[in-house]
Amino acid sequence: MQITVLSGGVGGARFVRGLVDALQHQGHEETLQDQGRQGAPDPTRVTVIGNTGDDITLFGLRVCPDLDTLLYTLGGGVDEAQGWGRAGDGRQVMEELAALGVQPQWFGLGDLDLGTHVARSQWLGQGLSLSEVTGRLAERWGLPALGVQLLPASDQPIETHVVVDGPEGPDGPERAIHFQEWWVRHRAALPARRFTVAGLGQARPAPGVLEAIREADVVILPPSNPVVSIGIILGVPGVRDALRGTRAPVVGVSPLIGGRPVRGHADACLAPLGVELSAAGVAGLYADFLSGWLVDEADRDGSFPRGVTVERQDILMRDRVGAGRVARAALDLGLRLR
Repeated sequence: MQITVLSGGVGGARFVRGLVDALQHQGHEETLQDQGRQGAPDPTRVTVIGNTGDDITLFGLRVCPDLDTLLYTLGGGVDEAQGWGRAGDGRQVMEELAALGVQPQWFGLGDLDLGTHVARSQWLGQGLSLSEVTGRLAERWGLPALGVQLLPASDQPIETHVVVDGPEGPDGPERAIHFQEWWVRHRAALPARRFTVAGLGQARPAPGVLEAIREADVVILPPSNPVVSIGIILGVPGVRDALRGTRAPVVGVSPLIGGRPVRGHADACLAPLGVELSAAGVAGLYADFLSGWLVDEADRDGSFPRGVTVERQDILMRDRVGAGRVARAALDLGLRLR
């Protein structure tokens, strides 16, 4: 069975880890047989298409926050408390850069984490594609042994910028800042007028991305940011068309519970689009290809897209066990819709 997941960073990474846990549980193989498969179930493969719209160059190094969070989380090396970065990492390099007056200092990179960015930047400089580099990093973190393939949404550089008010306020000229500065430095407190994604129109899906969607048995959208994570992946030319054309059911998990984001600043991202802050509002962003939508029991109201099967249960991923429960529920919904 082929499962394809479109993922952002922390929430998506925890969901995918929960999915891997669920698939490794013997009881889930029985679920597959219950879906009418003949004989022994074939090996399950998970392809994760990671958002690259958050990517940024810092200190001369190419940093891919969402891909790295997926690598570290699935590979067992993530800082669980913060959900990103390396567990037990130090900050000696950043402290030295600060002493030298090197900017920016609002984006922290740990010493071990820097090793990833140095390797990526060197390999890219040697002519490898981002897909090839990501494959090397995935080997280092043991993803193939888990049955997981990690693909960047595109090999071409994509960078999200946020258009905000200029120094003179809402009546003055506007300015654009990198998404990471808006998200990390300003914590999305600066009202966003709109988002613009450099390079998106010229980008191409990375090798294997469209095939992973077209050949999937189930496609899953975890509770990642619908605008600046999954939305960026959908914006890569060809990806949305592939989702519209796939025979596989496309199942999503709402990133909002009771109209509030579980993590991050999804509300600040949805506001410039005029999207209702609700599970139904987010589902509307995917209405042209969505088959099933997993929402929380608290979300009883709202007009969901016609033809979408809505299932309600506790979708809060409180811990690893909870993430496995939610991932299993999303997969089972997809299997029932096949």
